[in-house]
Parts: sequence; structure tokens; C-alpha cells
Amino acid sequence: MAEPSPQSPSDPPVARWELAGRDGLALHADAWGDPSAPPVLLLHGGGQTRHAWGGTAAALAREGWYAVALDLRGHGDSGWDARGDYSVDAFVADLRAVVAQLTAPPVLVGASLGGITALLAEAESDRSISRALVLVDIAVRIEPEGAMRIISFMQARPEGFASLDEAADAVAAYLPHRERPSDLSGLAKNLRRGDDGRWRWHWDPLFLQPGHGPRPGQEGDRMEAAARRLRVPTLLVRGRLSDLLSEQGARHFLELAPKARFVDVRGAGHMVAGDRNDRFTDAVLAFLRELGRPS
Repeated sequence: MAEPSPQSPSDPPVARWELAGRDGLALHADAWGDPSAPPVLLLHGGGQTRHAWGGTAAALAREGWYAVALDLRGHGDSGWDARGDYSVDAFVADLRAVVAQLTAPPVLVGASLGGITALLAEAESDRSISRALVLVDIAVRIEPEGAMRIISFMQARPEGFASLDEAADAVAAYLPHRERPSDLSGLAKNLRRGDDGRWRWHWDPLFLQPGHGPRPGQEGDRMEAAARRLRVPTLLVRGRLSDLLSEQGARHFLELAPKARFVDVRGAGHMVAGDRNDRFTDAVLAFLRELGRPS
């Protein structure tokens, strides 16, 4: 899970994609860069949209990568599942379907729920489906108090907000370390306006209902087994202010996946890319430069 985050400033995407998830569910994405370049697939956290990655995606494209930011099922402009299936297995199946539609195995960059999805899809496949993984503030062990704080925020306003300013005030109270934006156009991309004129977060409400969506920590044993099976280069990026992933939790992941590396981003909480997009992007680009472009 991850708290909603305003979009980072970025160059505009060069293309809009509609991809097919499991059972043909329509999944929407923005893309930056040359489609013939090696792909990087960006997967947001629970409760977010593809717009969380704008600044990073544009920077990746300038470095010669094809950056694709995907709306997960039930989020943003992607389809809502008719049965309300927002289980981890559904997200994993969507990811495998999307990867099969790309021209080459991508680098997978996943925040929170997106990171869980990327880790399980890669490690539980018979063969690697990606070139590398970047896991953003998510690992095998998470802090229960931090997880419940996130869920409480996401569930707090089912009636929505009367205005964008009211929504911005709620985010600012929840994230006091982050400066409240004066331009709310980015925040608007994470909300939808209903027929009643009120603004609500841009996801299917069933995503948060028991029996429909993932619950923090429920996949711990499965993720531990997945971490031990990792076959691709992996970077774990933690927000130093995170109340979801502790430094001890990050070190535990490195014990399970000794070939992985770890970066701690100063001034960032759980949603690292939204808090300190500059430092987050620098860390990802440094990892990709070491990885090298495929020959």
C-alpha cells in the first residue's frame, strides 16, 4: 500500500497505451522515450496512479530508456474488476500479461504494492521475466503500525472532498514532512470527481474491502521465499523517514537476497518518489547505469 501522492513535474509522455491484463482487463499506461529502447516498467503503490512516476519516467527516457508507467487494476484509468478481485495473485497475473506485450524483458520498478507484485511475478516464474528489480520502500518485513496508518488514511474519507484544496489539506496533515503544493493539478490526477461534485481518490472502493484487496503483511512467508529465489539484479530503495520499512527490515531483505543492494533516501518517507523525486531518480539511474543497456 502507499499513500496518494501528487504527480512530480515532468516532461509530457510521448504515448498513451492500453494494455491487456488478466482476462483482458484494460490497463492504461503512459510512456516516455523511444519504443525501441530497453523498457522500464513502473508500478505504483496501492491507492496511487501512474502519475506518481512522471518525473522519474521522463528522466529515464532522457537517459535512453523506454519508460512505461502503468495504472494497476482498479486504479487511475485502468479497468475495475467485475468481481472485485484485487488480490495479490490478480496483480501478479496482470503484470505477467503486460510484460508479455513488451518488446523485451523490462526493468521492473515497483513501489509498495507494485514492488510486492514485481517481486512475486519475477521470483515465482519458471524463468526471469525482467532484467532487474527496483523495490521501493517494501520488503519482506514491514512495520504493522506504519501499515495501519496508511490504511487508516486511505479509508478516512469515503464521502470524498468538497474541493481539491480540502484534499490537499488532508494530504498535508498526513504528510507533514512534505511541502503542501500550491499547484494542485498533479493532485487532481489522483482524484476523480463524482456526479455529486465531490472529489474521491481514483481507485475502486472495493480495493480496500476485506476479501477483495491485499492486506499488509499477509504475504510475508511468500515474499520471503521469493526473496531467496531472486535471480536478477535488485535494488531496494528505502525512505529514511519511512514508518513502513525499517532499516532492520531492509537489512533482513539483504540477508535473504545477498546479491541485492540497498539505498536509503534522506528526507523521504514511504512514498520515496513523491517525497524526494530528485534523490530517488538519481539512485535508480545510478543502478541502471551499472546494469548497462542490453547489447
